[in-house]
Amino acid sequence: MFKEFKEFAMRGNVVDMAVGIIIGAAFGTIVKSLVADIIMPPIGLLLGNVDFSNLFIVLKEGSVAGPFAALADAQKAGAVTINYGLFFNTIISFIIVAFAIFILIRALNKLKRQEEAPAEEPTTKDCPRCLSTIPIKATRCAFCTSEL
Repeated sequence: MFKEFKEFAMRGNVVDMAVGIIIGAAFGTIVKSLVADIIMPPIGLLLGNVDFSNLFIVLKEGSVAGPFAALADAQKAGAVTINYGLFFNTIISFIIVAFAIFILIRALNKLKRQEEAPAEEPTTKDCPRCLSTIPIKATRCAFCTSEL
């Protein structure tokens, strides 16, 4: 049973999938930072210094009555909130990840097409008698005048 499990775990597809998941998790962390630290601040600035991570609606007050300046304050007070700003950040993050994967797959497909492209057909051939290079459609050699 251990031998079968080892064969299963060492199969190429399983290892490739594991590497993909690990790289995907790391890539997700990078994208999360890209969205939170680089993309959202300028968007918030353009919209009047809005911090999307602090956009929320209080459904039920917590132990301390609002209004709350930040989402962390509301959560600390035990308020029930709808965090639509965080949802907006997540949507933007998803769009960026999807676009990055699209670009990656597009590049890989382009490389595959170049590898699979058939070799160009030759436009010249060698004369069997004098070994000169002549056009492929020639019926007589231009150098030795032999018929081909």
